[in-house]
Amino acid sequence: MGETTGGGGWRRAGFAGAAIGVLAAGAAAGVAVERLTVGRSVRQKARLALDATGPYGTLRGTPGRALADDGTVLAYETDGTDGAGGTGAADGTGAADGARVVDGAGETGGSGAAGGTGAAEGSGEAPVTVVFSHGFCLSQDSWHYQREALRGRVRTVFWDQRGHGRSARGPEEPVTIDRLGRDLKAVIDAAAPEGPLVLVGHSMGGMTVMALADRHPELIRDRVVGVALIGTSAGRLEEVSYGLPLAGVNAVRRVLPGVLRALGSQAELVEKGRRATADLFAGLVKKYSFASKDVDPAVVRFAERMIESVPVDVVAAFYPAFGAHDKLAALAAFRDLSALALAGDQDLVTPASHTEAIAEALPGSRLVVVPDAGHLVMLERPGAVTDALTALLARAGEGPDNG
Repeated sequence: MGETTGGGGWRRAGFAGAAIGVLAAGAAAGVAVERLTVGRSVRQKARLALDATGPYGTLRGTPGRALADDGTVLAYETDGTDGAGGTGAADGTGAADGARVVDGAGETGGSGAAGGTGAAEGSGEAPVTVVFSHGFCLSQDSWHYQREALRGRVRTVFWDQRGHGRSARGPEEPVTIDRLGRDLKAVIDAAAPEGPLVLVGHSMGGMTVMALADRHPELIRDRVVGVALIGTSAGRLEEVSYGLPLAGVNAVRRVLPGVLRALGSQAELVEKGRRATADLFAGLVKKYSFASKDVDPAVVRFAERMIESVPVDVVAAFYPAFGAHDKLAALAAFRDLSALALAGDQDLVTPASHTEAIAEALPGSRLVVVPDAGHLVMLERPGAVTDALTALLARAGEGPDNG
């Protein structure tokens, strides 16, 4: 069939675009009712106003480029320990968020990121580097609050996964989680070739960290002193229902790879359709990214912008990787390290039960379940996430609280 640009064609493109928006957010579901009672022009003006609100996505560090083993250029940025920038997360302390904490090694960490610049600072040794890996259809900017709180206090690396943010797409399709693990190794080699490491990953980024451990256990053994796995899974993602009847979700999964390949071949038409269904897309992003009613609208819009920036053919190239992901055995590489497993208690994309399973595989880990929080917990409850990371750094003997 040829492309149709009439009313019916655009309508079909709109629904196709909305479907891709669903995938980017993590699943399918309804739209907030209040959007039906507000005029489209009013909503458009509100989006434009929110685009100019807040500092989200504006924090920048020293840029660098890593070359993956297939030649793909991966963009990263580093922040040093020169005291520049960062005033802490605006959400307050983790205690205020009421997170449920289970610490298999005993509670040793403090809260807040006050003082110190890393254990190795001034000792003649390379300081600790905290490497942040983001999730599917996001970018390094998704760590905005944690970057703000930690900059100037500990050396950090933030990078964009291939096809996301400022990184190139690369020639390999479909993209596997193992491929992403090799990419992370390339970033570490370029941005932090020596010194202790703390690895932090959210969602797909957590899977990337697991893939690195699976392929390079010697790197984990020799250099990694701590790991944080946030809103992620070690496998069995086919069991996730996204809050919908599992039978229906399974039916969609059977046909979805073929549908995505077809849509990816008509990326331009689908992208136009996705823009035409912006209201539906926004409702889905909010439902599957956040859980609380008081989340800042500017943060929600920031998440929308990140997700909608990922082209449909990139979504199609990555999608099969999640069904194939199984890295439970790889967690063994982290058993002797300070570890954090954290999730929002209402995460519909990678449910908290998957994070609890990770904690069970790491008996000395600290499990933090943040109440009234969804998949983008680091944006929704940034204080809880930042405090948990700071406590992890302290337990690893490398953090800002160790000064």
